[in-house]
Amino acid sequence: MSSDFGKVAVLLGGNSAEREVSLNSGTAILNALLRQDIDAVAIDPLYDDITQLKKLGIDRVFIALHGRGGEDGVIQGFLTTLGLPFTGSDVLSSAIAMDKSKTKQIWQSYQLPTANYQIIIKDDFDPKQSEDILASLSGTVMVKPVNEGSSIGMAKVTNAAELVDALSDAFKFDNKVLLESWITGQEYTVSMLNGQALPAIRMQTENVFYDYQAKYQSTDTQYFCPCGLDSEKLSELNQLATKAFDAIGCSGWGRVDFMLDEQGSWNLLEVNTVPGMTETSLVPKAAKQAGYDFDQLVFEILKQTL
Repeated sequence: MSSDFGKVAVLLGGNSAEREVSLNSGTAILNALLRQDIDAVAIDPLYDDITQLKKLGIDRVFIALHGRGGEDGVIQGFLTTLGLPFTGSDVLSSAIAMDKSKTKQIWQSYQLPTANYQIIIKDDFDPKQSEDILASLSGTVMVKPVNEGSSIGMAKVTNAAELVDALSDAFKFDNKVLLESWITGQEYTVSMLNGQALPAIRMQTENVFYDYQAKYQSTDTQYFCPCGLDSEKLSELNQLATKAFDAIGCSGWGRVDFMLDEQGSWNLLEVNTVPGMTETSLVPKAAKQAGYDFDQLVFEILKQTL
């Protein structure tokens, strides 16, 4: 029953680099809740005083904040202190999942497959090392700010000069940058809901990789769901997604991203604990294939707070 939820705050916007996407996700979630007669209000931490949530009579929170402040354990810790139930993963798993280097280290300790990588600290980086760094990572690398999402600050690099430029750009977003051996292959994502893997999606873009433009602006990006894998390979993917999600301690809902390389091996990329929730985002696409419309998906996620 919608009345079981009491008053729901949808946290959206915030001040991360992913603010615009978060506003779109949060608005879609809010509208889905209102359509189901759930008493819901939008709260934007950039403008609204979130210390007043209890005084506003809020009973539970749907977190639609992407990136820092929303996906990194900060808001989860704050809500835990207030004693307010919230959607998605807890403080620790949110913080780990936001940090791509910590995520990879944990996956490696579980012997889960992930690309070779190196962590570069801003103050320790010497441009003279660029050639050696590239050589140690097979010559071509993906540059990723450790604590950003939505492909912000990411670049593909094939020579030392490009690496210096890409790191300079990535350091604008984070003092710690992940360099990952470039994987040639196909990109897949598996959405998780209530401990179950939803139908996998294969993404295809004309861009160099599935970047911010491909995710949010391009009309050419293609999404295949069903993803086209045979049953054995799909089972392998789903098992790996579940293990990867559980290894970080994630719960409720989220998304795990993969590359399938040319040798047919899976490589884990990252886990998202507050994935995009616009009408065209990946989790709603997967949920639709599993028989949930957008409103039902939002309801299922909120139900986890009861």
